[in-house]
Amino acid sequence: MARVYNWQIGREMSYWYPESRPEKQFAAVFDVNKCIACQTCTLACKTTWTSGRGQEYMLWNNVETKPYGFYPLAWDLNLLNSLQGQEWQGNVYQGQTVFEAAPEGERVLGWRPEEEDYSYPNVGEDDCVGQIENGASLEVPHMMWFYYLARICNHCTYPACLASCPRGSIYKRPEDGIVLVDQSRCRGYQECVKGCPYKKVFFNPMTGTSEKCIACFPKIEQGIQPQCFVNCIGKIRLAGWLSKPDQANPENPLDYLVHIKKIALPLFPQFGLEPNIYYIPPVHVPTHFLKQMFGPGVDEAVKQYRNMAQDLDLAGLLALFGSTEFIVPRWKRQGDLVIGMSEKGSELIKVPLREPVYIRSAYDSKFSIARVNCP
Repeated sequence: MARVYNWQIGREMSYWYPESRPEKQFAAVFDVNKCIACQTCTLACKTTWTSGRGQEYMLWNNVETKPYGFYPLAWDLNLLNSLQGQEWQGNVYQGQTVFEAAPEGERVLGWRPEEEDYSYPNVGEDDCVGQIENGASLEVPHMMWFYYLARICNHCTYPACLASCPRGSIYKRPEDGIVLVDQSRCRGYQECVKGCPYKKVFFNPMTGTSEKCIACFPKIEQGIQPQCFVNCIGKIRLAGWLSKPDQANPENPLDYLVHIKKIALPLFPQFGLEPNIYYIPPVHVPTHFLKQMFGPGVDEAVKQYRNMAQDLDLAGLLALFGSTEFIVPRWKRQGDLVIGMSEKGSELIKVPLREPVYIRSAYDSKFSIARVNCP
């Protein structure tokens, strides 16, 4: 096995192939605090990519209610239990990754879901933790809580699906880092299904091959964000390109959120895949739970989010989420305006830092009538 550097766990680790980063890496940030679990993203993806035979159970995009929601069932708990100790020392992960903990004869520590595990896509929906007794006050973090976690393929830097495939049918595109399956090479061994810790590779029993989220790469090639992004009602998503930490550019929205502000965190970084979908963690949830899911940077990320009213740059950048269908590789704030720009600096979108408020008099002097609750 090769030794590669994984900046998310702060150390070198073992991986089956030498480090080979793409020319630029597709990545995204999801603001968990704004997700309402309307599942519009799920349906946008479903109707675009997985409406065929053998794809009925496939949800390349799904939204789970944490902590009791899973698709497939217990996808995260099974692997967390297998990894056992997951100790962090500062920002350095002291435990084993899924590659380092692989059993003898296996490339990746994993498990393959049973058919029934895919039968409950809405399990745990809106089920909350805790209760408020008589006379108890409501505080933040809440005593009674749940939150919504939107998930797609993470298009990891060190994909477990790629490492586990004996046919070499999974590859990472050098031009943008999107992970794809070459179905002409796939023979349906399902090692990728077993190996992916996020369970975002699916087996199609009709074709006998594996399928997965393709990050809507035909749209990406045209500079347009994926279907689940542009259809998001809550405007929680922003797609773009992510640099290495030592090459972070503050004019790049994703670099600013991930590397500079460190407000957006990876999902289960301890698995060792260096996933490229990042989450702004919910502010109303006990951080001991969030640290297991997003790593040791949770406290600082929550602090930054709560302080956003005093941080106009951060507040302005988050206002760009969902404001345009185009990928926004550069941005800047000019007073009360936030501008999203192309790579060459041309303006793609301009949004106000705060939405204007107009208060109209209820009395209409023209018709001598009071108008209320009408447009």
